[in-house]
Amino acid sequence: MKLLANILVLLVAALHAGFLVLEMFLWTGPIGQRVFKMTPEAAEQTAVLAANQGLYNGFLAAGLVWGVLAARRDVKLFFLACVIAAGVFGAFTASFTILYVQAAPAALALAAVLLANR
Repeated sequence: MKLLANILVLLVAALHAGFLVLEMFLWTGPIGQRVFKMTPEAAEQTAVLAANQGLYNGFLAAGLVWGVLAARRDVKLFFLACVIAAGVFGAFTASFTILYVQAAPAALALAAVLLANR
């Protein structure tokens, strides 16, 4: 069960590394515009904010990887809780889809981490 939990944590980390790339490097291009349904003008106007958001997603990914590599349950739980909180907040303030894309995978990984250490 610990292996499954770590795989799920690493999948959440991979998602957030992907968010980093999307928000920091692809935001103003066709991929970013398509994913976030933005005009080129809107993408340009929000690029700095998106890059900042991407950096935070990178920190979440790094924390999750750290938790797995250091075999630290407390670190994994903390960063998964942060991802869930960010996902819930994003769902209610930006797009409800964030609940499924960000918070739900983290909640599944959190449950697996909790069950793995019973």
